[in-house]
Amino acid sequence: MDVSGRHEEDGEYLMVAAAVHAAVDSTRPRSVEGMGFATSRAQPTFENVARVVSEAVADLPEPPDGPVVAERGEFYEEPAWEVGQFFDTEFKYVESIAQRETVEAAHHAAYAARKLLL
Repeated sequence: MDVSGRHEEDGEYLMVAAAVHAAVDSTRPRSVEGMGFATSRAQPTFENVARVVSEAVADLPEPPDGPVVAERGEFYEEPAWEVGQFFDTEFKYVESIAQRETVEAAHHAAYAARKLLL
């Protein structure tokens, strides 16, 4: 997952979270099973970012059968156990090349969706 738009523009925020459900092997994503999106105009605090990401994960066509994965900076370097409280499935930070590439796909999806909404 990834969030685009955590910065203020013209006195407002528009965060777009994208969740990508992908089947991966050890080095790359093999297929994308679905995508979920959510938006928020709330100030990007840890709790608000976690909520919008949780909504994007809930928007996936099917619940993920693996962990929710993100870059550390997405949640202000908070410990994974604290972030994990917002999800019905395991949460962890990126550990493999395949996970990193899947997060990159989510980044592109979130950025593109945000551009469409501006």
